[in-house]
Amino acid sequence: MASAKYDRIYAELRDRIEQGEYGYQELLPSENTLVGEFDCSRNTVRRAIQNLADDGYVQSIHGKGVRIIYQPYEQSEFMLSGIESLKEAVARNKKEYTTKVVCFAELQVDEKIHARTTFPIGEEIYYIQRVRYIDGKALIIDHNYFLKSVVRELTPEIAERSVYEYMEQVLGETIVTTKRKMTVERQTEIDGKYLDLKDYNCLAVVSSMTYNAEGVMFEYTQSRHRPDCFVFYDTAHRVK
Repeated sequence: MASAKYDRIYAELRDRIEQGEYGYQELLPSENTLVGEFDCSRNTVRRAIQNLADDGYVQSIHGKGVRIIYQPYEQSEFMLSGIESLKEAVARNKKEYTTKVVCFAELQVDEKIHARTTFPIGEEIYYIQRVRYIDGKALIIDHNYFLKSVVRELTPEIAERSVYEYMEQVLGETIVTTKRKMTVERQTEIDGKYLDLKDYNCLAVVSSMTYNAEGVMFEYTQSRHRPDCFVFYDTAHRVK
């Protein structure tokens, strides 16, 4: 499914900010300038800028314009406020990235899986373990549960590339909402087997439930990260 024009403008402006073309505390080009450059309506530019503000890149200053408030981190950044695949996040952070599928199974949801994921008992799912290598180091292991009725004909080869890319570009699915929970958990035997943990005995864990345009939860994922290599951030706006 083709992305909306404001999404493409958002991505272009975000890239310019991250690459330093628009520096910290500078103002974005004026609305008129952006309308002319992207050949679009004011509402399209405003929606792209609102998305930048929601993700903590800019802030609108009444009577002055839109100021850049983004500052880069040394570690890889993951945005809790958006839905971004690891492939997209790593590309944005300009890192080298590969994925290795170490487990791929087709299962039926039992009481144990239901308690963990909330998928209805009896549903057919794919269960996948994926080790994520960033700049040659095994830093993340994902435990993915995908609903077979939505993520149809999934294969290990697709899982090693990008499941979201496959869903959007091949299956025509729209990924809409993710609910996330962050915890710190002790290392498991599987963590120790596959990850370069150095002397860490705990991991940063992000558990997520993701829904499509029909409101169906098609994915439950537990993503386990070595804690020293990542920054997770969100942006909040105070409402009076």
